[in-house]
Amino acid sequence: MSVGRAHRMSCAVDAAAPAGVLYALVADTTHWPLFLPGVLHVEPLDADGDTDGFRLWSAPEDSAVSSSRWRRNLDAGALRADFRREDPQAPFASVAGSLSVTRLAPGWSRLTLEQETTVSGVSGPSTARTRQALATAERDARAALNGLRVAAERWKDLDALLMTFEDRVRVAGTGEQLLESLYHVGAWPGRVPHVVRADVTEERPGVQRATLVRVNGDGSAYTTESVRVCFPAAGRIVHRRTRPHPLLAAHCGEWSVLPDAGAGCTVVARHAVLLDGRAVERAPGPGADPESARRRVREVLRRESEAALGQARQSAGGEGRALRAV
Repeated sequence: MSVGRAHRMSCAVDAAAPAGVLYALVADTTHWPLFLPGVLHVEPLDADGDTDGFRLWSAPEDSAVSSSRWRRNLDAGALRADFRREDPQAPFASVAGSLSVTRLAPGWSRLTLEQETTVSGVSGPSTARTRQALATAERDARAALNGLRVAAERWKDLDALLMTFEDRVRVAGTGEQLLESLYHVGAWPGRVPHVVRADVTEERPGVQRATLVRVNGDGSAYTTESVRVCFPAAGRIVHRRTRPHPLLAAHCGEWSVLPDAGAGCTVVARHAVLLDGRAVERAPGPGADPESARRRVREVLRRESEAALGQARQSAGGEGRALRAV
Protein backbone atom coordinates (compact mmCIF):
# COMPACT_ATOMS: atom_id res chain seq x y z
CA MET A 1 0.00 0.00 0.00
CA SER A 2 1.16 3.52 -0.70
CA VAL A 3 1.70 6.10 1.99
CA GLY A 4 -1.48 7.91 2.97
CA ARG A 5 -3.86 5.62 1.15
CA ALA A 6 -7.42 6.33 2.31
CA HIS A 7 -10.08 3.73 3.04
CA ARG A 8 -13.68 4.87 3.23
CA MET A 9 -16.43 3.12 5.11
CA SER A 10 -20.15 3.83 5.08
CA CYS A 11 -22.82 1.91 6.98
CA ALA A 12 -26.25 2.67 8.38
CA VAL A 13 -29.05 1.24 10.53
CA ASP A 14 -32.73 2.14 10.65
CA ALA A 15 -34.36 2.47 14.06
CA ALA A 16 -37.97 2.47 15.18
CA ALA A 17 -37.34 5.60 17.23
CA PRO A 18 -37.58 9.38 16.80
CA ALA A 19 -34.53 11.05 15.27
CA GLY A 20 -34.04 13.25 18.34
CA VAL A 21 -33.81 10.21 20.59
CA LEU A 22 -31.23 8.55 18.37
CA TYR A 23 -29.11 11.70 18.14
CA ALA A 24 -29.22 12.18 21.92
CA LEU A 25 -27.69 8.72 22.38
CA VAL A 26 -24.94 9.61 19.89
CA ALA A 27 -24.19 12.94 21.56
CA ASP A 28 -24.16 11.76 25.19
CA THR A 29 -21.25 9.38 25.83
CA THR A 30 -22.23 8.87 29.49
CA HIS A 31 -24.04 5.59 28.95
CA TRP A 32 -22.10 4.24 25.97
CA PRO A 33 -20.63 1.40 28.09
CA LEU A 34 -24.20 0.25 28.71
CA PHE A 35 -25.27 0.45 25.07
CA LEU A 36 -22.22 -0.24 22.90
CA PRO A 37 -20.75 -3.75 22.90
CA GLY A 38 -17.08 -3.76 23.74
CA VAL A 39 -16.99 -0.27 25.27
CA LEU A 40 -15.66 -0.49 28.82
CA HIS A 41 -15.38 3.10 29.97
CA VAL A 42 -15.65 6.64 28.60
CA GLU A 43 -13.77 9.43 30.36
CA PRO A 44 -14.85 13.00 29.42
CA LEU A 45 -11.80 15.21 28.92
CA ASP A 46 -13.29 18.59 28.11
CA ALA A 47 -16.32 20.25 26.58
CA ASP A 48 -16.66 23.71 25.07
CA GLY A 49 -20.03 24.47 23.57
CA ASP A 50 -20.55 22.09 20.67
CA THR A 51 -17.05 20.60 20.90
CA ASP A 52 -15.98 17.86 23.25
CA GLY A 53 -13.17 15.40 23.82
CA PHE A 54 -13.09 12.03 25.55
CA ARG A 55 -10.96 8.94 26.06
CA LEU A 56 -12.57 5.58 25.40
CA TRP A 57 -11.48 2.15 26.66
CA SER A 58 -12.75 -0.84 24.72
CA ALA A 59 -12.32 -4.58 24.23
CA PRO A 60 -14.53 -5.64 21.30
CA GLU A 61 -15.38 -9.35 21.18
CA ASP A 62 -12.86 -10.28 23.90
CA SER A 63 -9.97 -8.64 22.06
CA ALA A 64 -7.22 -6.92 24.01
CA VAL A 65 -8.20 -3.82 25.98
CA SER A 66 -7.15 -0.60 24.28
CA SER A 67 -7.80 3.10 24.74
CA SER A 68 -8.29 5.89 22.22
CA ARG A 69 -8.71 9.66 22.40
CA TRP A 70 -11.39 11.42 20.34
CA ARG A 71 -12.48 14.95 19.46
CA ARG A 72 -15.99 15.80 18.22
CA ASN A 73 -17.98 18.70 16.80
CA LEU A 74 -21.67 18.35 17.61
CA ASP A 75 -24.46 19.94 15.56
CA ALA A 76 -27.79 19.28 17.26
CA GLY A 77 -29.71 21.17 14.60
CA ALA A 78 -28.33 19.01 11.82
CA LEU A 79 -28.39 15.87 14.03
CA ARG A 80 -24.74 15.30 13.19
CA ALA A 81 -21.49 14.62 15.07
CA ASP A 82 -18.16 14.96 13.27
CA PHE A 83 -15.29 13.13 14.91
CA ARG A 84 -11.58 12.42 14.61
CA ARG A 85 -9.19 10.27 16.55
CA GLU A 86 -6.39 12.26 18.16
CA ASP A 87 -4.06 9.33 18.79
CA PRO A 88 -4.31 6.96 15.80
CA GLN A 89 -2.33 3.75 16.15
CA ALA A 90 -0.45 1.87 13.45
CA PRO A 91 -1.30 0.82 10.84
CA PHE A 92 -3.68 3.82 10.81
CA ALA A 93 -2.30 7.31 10.27
CA SER A 94 -5.66 9.06 10.72
CA VAL A 95 -9.28 8.23 11.50
CA ALA A 96 -12.11 10.74 11.02
CA GLY A 97 -15.73 10.81 9.99
CA SER A 98 -19.28 11.60 11.03
CA LEU A 99 -22.37 10.12 12.62
CA SER A 100 -25.59 11.62 11.30
CA VAL A 101 -29.27 10.97 11.95
CA THR A 102 -31.95 11.29 9.28
CA ARG A 103 -35.71 11.46 9.92
CA LEU A 104 -37.40 8.81 7.78
CA ALA A 105 -41.00 8.93 9.00
CA PRO A 106 -42.81 9.58 12.28
CA GLY A 107 -41.14 7.30 14.80
CA TRP A 108 -38.46 6.12 12.35
CA SER A 109 -34.92 7.36 11.78
CA ARG A 110 -31.63 6.31 10.20
CA LEU A 111 -28.17 6.47 11.78
CA THR A 112 -25.34 6.69 9.24
CA LEU A 113 -21.62 6.37 9.82
CA GLU A 114 -19.20 7.82 7.27
CA GLN A 115 -15.55 7.22 8.10
CA GLU A 116 -12.24 7.68 6.34
CA THR A 117 -9.12 5.92 7.56
CA THR A 118 -5.68 6.71 6.21
CA VAL A 119 -3.20 3.85 6.31
CA SER A 120 0.55 4.30 6.67
CA GLY A 121 2.71 2.87 3.92
CA VAL A 122 3.00 -0.90 4.41
CA SER A 123 3.89 -3.86 2.28
CA GLY A 124 4.46 -7.60 2.47
CA PRO A 125 3.03 -9.39 5.52
CA SER A 126 1.89 -6.05 6.98
CA THR A 127 -0.66 -5.70 4.18
CA ALA A 128 -2.66 -8.68 5.41
CA ARG A 129 -2.59 -7.35 8.98
CA THR A 130 -3.82 -3.98 7.74
CA ARG A 131 -6.70 -5.57 5.88
CA GLN A 132 -7.60 -7.46 9.03
CA ALA A 133 -7.45 -4.24 11.08
CA LEU A 134 -9.78 -2.50 8.61
CA ALA A 135 -12.20 -5.43 8.66
CA THR A 136 -12.20 -5.42 12.46
CA ALA A 137 -12.83 -1.66 12.55
CA GLU A 138 -15.82 -2.06 10.25
CA ARG A 139 -17.20 -4.96 12.30
CA ASP A 140 -16.90 -2.95 15.51
CA ALA A 141 -18.49 0.11 13.88
CA ARG A 142 -21.50 -1.90 12.74
CA ALA A 143 -21.86 -3.41 16.21
CA ALA A 144 -21.79 0.09 17.74
CA LEU A 145 -24.49 1.34 15.35
CA ASN A 146 -26.66 -1.64 16.22
CA GLY A 147 -26.14 -1.03 19.94
CA LEU A 148 -27.36 2.55 19.56
CA ARG A 149 -30.32 1.31 17.50
CA VAL A 150 -31.36 -1.18 20.17
CA ALA A 151 -31.10 1.47 22.89
CA ALA A 152 -33.07 4.01 20.85
CA GLU A 153 -35.88 1.54 20.20
CA ARG A 154 -36.32 1.17 23.96
CA TRP A 155 -36.75 4.93 24.32
CA LYS A 156 -40.20 4.81 25.94
CA ASP A 157 -38.93 2.52 28.70
CA LEU A 158 -35.31 3.64 28.90
CA ASP A 159 -35.72 5.87 31.95
CA ALA A 160 -37.26 2.96 33.86
CA LEU A 161 -34.54 0.54 32.74
CA LEU A 162 -31.53 2.78 33.50
CA MET A 163 -30.27 3.23 37.04
CA THR A 164 -27.18 4.87 38.56
CA PHE A 165 -26.23 4.96 42.22
CA GLU A 166 -23.26 4.84 44.57
CA ASP A 167 -22.28 3.60 48.02
CA ARG A 168 -19.45 4.98 50.12
CA VAL A 169 -17.65 4.28 53.36
CA ARG A 170 -15.28 6.41 55.43
CA VAL A 171 -12.12 4.48 56.36
CA ALA A 172 -9.29 5.37 58.72
CA GLY A 173 -6.69 3.61 56.59
CA THR A 174 -4.51 4.72 53.71
CA GLY A 175 -5.74 4.96 50.15
CA GLU A 176 -2.93 2.73 48.91
CA GLN A 177 -3.95 -0.09 51.26
CA LEU A 178 -7.58 0.17 50.28
CA LEU A 179 -6.91 0.21 46.56
CA GLU A 180 -4.57 -2.75 46.96
CA SER A 181 -7.37 -4.76 48.57
CA LEU A 182 -9.86 -3.85 45.85
CA TYR A 183 -7.27 -4.59 43.16
CA HIS A 184 -6.61 -8.15 44.35
CA VAL A 185 -10.09 -9.44 43.56
CA GLY A 186 -8.66 -12.96 43.24
CA ALA A 187 -8.25 -13.03 47.03
CA TRP A 188 -11.91 -12.20 47.74
CA PRO A 189 -13.23 -15.79 48.21
CA GLY A 190 -13.27 -16.48 51.94
CA ARG A 191 -12.94 -12.76 52.69
CA VAL A 192 -15.94 -11.26 50.90
CA PRO A 193 -19.00 -13.23 52.08
CA HIS A 194 -20.92 -13.39 48.79
CA VAL A 195 -17.91 -14.41 46.63
CA VAL A 196 -17.22 -18.15 46.63
CA ARG A 197 -14.88 -18.35 43.64
CA ALA A 198 -12.71 -15.93 41.67
CA ASP A 199 -10.66 -16.61 38.54
CA VAL A 200 -8.55 -13.61 37.56
CA THR A 201 -6.11 -13.09 34.69
CA GLU A 202 -4.08 -9.99 33.95
CA GLU A 203 -3.89 -9.07 30.30
CA ARG A 204 -1.17 -6.64 31.30
CA PRO A 205 -0.43 -4.76 34.54
CA GLY A 206 -3.57 -2.89 35.53
CA VAL A 207 -5.92 -4.69 33.10
CA GLN A 208 -7.79 -7.63 34.60
CA ARG A 209 -10.44 -10.11 33.50
CA ALA A 210 -12.31 -11.57 36.45
CA THR A 211 -14.88 -14.36 36.65
CA LEU A 212 -16.62 -14.45 40.03
CA VAL A 213 -19.15 -16.92 41.39
CA ARG A 214 -21.44 -15.02 43.74
CA VAL A 215 -24.20 -16.10 46.12
CA ASN A 216 -27.55 -14.32 46.34
CA GLY A 217 -29.29 -13.65 49.62
CA ASP A 218 -31.49 -16.72 49.03
CA GLY A 219 -28.43 -18.96 48.67
CA SER A 220 -28.60 -19.33 44.88
CA ALA A 221 -25.38 -18.76 42.93
CA TYR A 222 -24.71 -16.80 39.78
CA THR A 223 -21.58 -16.00 37.77
CA THR A 224 -20.34 -12.61 36.63
CA GLU A 225 -17.51 -11.81 34.21
CA SER A 226 -15.80 -8.43 34.25
CA VAL A 227 -13.04 -6.43 32.64
CA ARG A 228 -11.30 -4.09 35.09
CA VAL A 229 -8.94 -1.24 34.25
CA CYS A 230 -6.94 0.09 37.20
CA PHE A 231 -5.51 3.58 37.66
CA PRO A 232 -3.54 3.38 40.92
CA ALA A 233 -2.11 6.90 40.68
CA ALA A 234 -5.66 8.29 40.49
CA GLY A 235 -7.02 5.88 43.11
CA ARG A 236 -9.55 4.37 40.68
CA ILE A 237 -10.62 1.02 39.23
CA VAL A 238 -13.23 1.12 36.46
CA HIS A 239 -15.03 -2.02 35.38
CA ARG A 240 -17.66 -3.38 33.04
CA ARG A 241 -19.39 -6.66 33.67
CA THR A 242 -19.43 -8.45 30.34
CA ARG A 243 -21.64 -11.06 32.01
CA PRO A 244 -23.76 -9.18 34.54
CA HIS A 245 -26.41 -10.15 37.08
CA PRO A 246 -29.23 -12.18 35.44
CA LEU A 247 -31.67 -9.24 35.69
CA LEU A 248 -29.31 -6.86 33.88
CA ALA A 249 -28.57 -6.25 30.22
CA ALA A 250 -25.45 -4.23 31.09
CA HIS A 251 -23.52 -3.10 34.17
CA CYS A 252 -20.50 -0.84 34.54
CA GLY A 253 -19.02 1.00 37.46
CA GLU A 254 -16.04 2.32 39.34
CA TRP A 255 -14.22 2.02 42.63
CA SER A 256 -12.56 5.25 43.72
CA VAL A 257 -10.56 6.21 46.81
CA LEU A 258 -10.90 9.85 47.87
CA PRO A 259 -8.41 11.23 50.44
CA ASP A 260 -9.92 13.16 53.32
CA ALA A 261 -8.55 16.35 54.82
CA GLY A 262 -7.58 14.42 57.94
CA ALA A 263 -6.21 10.90 58.35
CA GLY A 264 -8.18 8.42 56.34
CA CYS A 265 -10.17 8.38 53.12
CA THR A 266 -13.55 7.64 51.58
CA VAL A 267 -14.09 4.67 49.28
CA VAL A 268 -16.86 5.03 46.70
CA ALA A 269 -18.53 2.25 44.70
CA ARG A 270 -20.43 3.66 41.71
CA HIS A 271 -22.75 1.63 39.52
CA ALA A 272 -24.62 2.25 36.26
CA VAL A 273 -26.96 -0.52 35.12
CA LEU A 274 -29.42 -1.27 32.36
CA LEU A 275 -32.21 -3.66 33.31
CA ASP A 276 -32.99 -6.51 30.93
CA GLY A 277 -36.68 -5.96 30.26
CA ARG A 278 -37.29 -9.52 29.07
CA ALA A 279 -35.53 -11.01 32.12
CA VAL A 280 -37.64 -8.79 34.38
CA GLU A 281 -40.84 -10.03 32.73
CA ARG A 282 -39.74 -13.64 33.22
CA ALA A 283 -38.83 -13.14 36.87
CA PRO A 284 -40.95 -15.34 39.18
CA GLY A 285 -43.29 -13.92 41.79
CA PRO A 286 -44.87 -10.48 42.13
CA GLY A 287 -41.64 -8.64 41.31
CA ALA A 288 -41.88 -8.96 37.53
CA ASP A 289 -41.97 -5.22 36.85
CA PRO A 290 -39.20 -2.61 36.38
CA GLU A 291 -39.74 -0.88 39.71
CA SER A 292 -39.54 -4.11 41.73
CA ALA A 293 -36.54 -5.19 39.66
CA ARG A 294 -34.83 -1.85 40.33
CA ARG A 295 -35.25 -2.36 44.08
CA ARG A 296 -33.98 -5.92 43.90
CA VAL A 297 -30.92 -5.02 41.82
CA ARG A 298 -30.21 -2.06 44.08
CA GLU A 299 -30.31 -4.32 47.13
CA VAL A 300 -28.08 -6.97 45.53
CA LEU A 301 -25.42 -4.53 44.36
CA ARG A 302 -25.51 -2.58 47.60
CA ARG A 303 -24.93 -5.81 49.51
CA GLU A 304 -22.03 -6.69 47.21
CA SER A 305 -20.50 -3.23 47.61
CA GLU A 306 -20.92 -3.33 51.37
CA ALA A 307 -19.17 -6.70 51.58
CA ALA A 308 -16.27 -5.69 49.32
CA LEU A 309 -15.78 -2.36 51.06
CA GLY A 310 -16.02 -4.05 54.44
CA GLN A 311 -13.12 -6.37 53.68
CA ALA A 312 -11.16 -3.47 52.19
CA ARG A 313 -11.65 -1.52 55.40
CA GLN A 314 -10.46 -4.47 57.49
CA SER A 315 -7.43 -4.95 55.24
CA ALA A 316 -6.54 -1.30 55.75
CA GLY A 317 -6.89 -1.70 59.50
CA GLY A 318 -9.38 1.11 59.86
CA GLU A 319 -12.85 1.47 61.28
CA GLY A 320 -15.46 2.99 59.01
CA ARG A 321 -18.97 4.27 59.24
CA ALA A 322 -21.86 2.39 57.68
CA LEU A 323 -22.30 2.62 53.95
CA ARG A 324 -24.24 5.62 52.71
CA ALA A 325 -26.34 5.29 49.58
CA VAL A 326 -26.48 8.30 47.28
